[in-house]
Amino acid sequence: MIETSLYLFNTNGITRTSIQDIMTATELPKGSIYRRFKNKEEIVLAAYDKSGEIMWSHFYKAMENKKTAIDKILAIFLIYQDTANNPPIAGGCPLLNSAIESTGVFPELQKAAAKGYDDTVMLMASLIKEGIEKQELKEDIDIRSLASFLASSMEGAIMASRVSNDNIHHHYFIEQIKHHLFSYSK
Repeated sequence: MIETSLYLFNTNGITRTSIQDIMTATELPKGSIYRRFKNKEEIVLAAYDKSGEIMWSHFYKAMENKKTAIDKILAIFLIYQDTANNPPIAGGCPLLNSAIESTGVFPELQKAAAKGYDDTVMLMASLIKEGIEKQELKEDIDIRSLASFLASSMEGAIMASRVSNDNIHHHYFIEQIKHHLFSYSK
């Protein structure tokens, strides 16, 4: 039920997805849903958590056989290379979608999305630090600033590709990020 709800929320939007939509898609009666969840907001939060599990699984799988920090970072970004047509989760980036839909109207989801963004920044920071420690990257990098820039740029590229239905924006992002990251190489 959670994965089906995630799909509905991520493709149709939270506000446009009703409990009836969830019941229809899952073929569950209302009582079965409300035995597990108090309200739609709890379902949304559970679905968002599931989206995080799915995306982190994609991140780790993408980094699996990569040797350098830059290769690991680029591998994560390439998960979204066909975001306009075939994103890792139908409907696009759950972090981006949740951040947009929750800000100012759904504080619990906004907090979860903020944590998701911070976790992504921390992953980028840990990879940058790894690159510095392995002497792949220069030591004078402002790790937090670069990590935030990378995560923010990725989300912007995803948004531009999704809204224009054209992956060219993600491709531009990858090319520019490569130049930027390699400028920090030793």
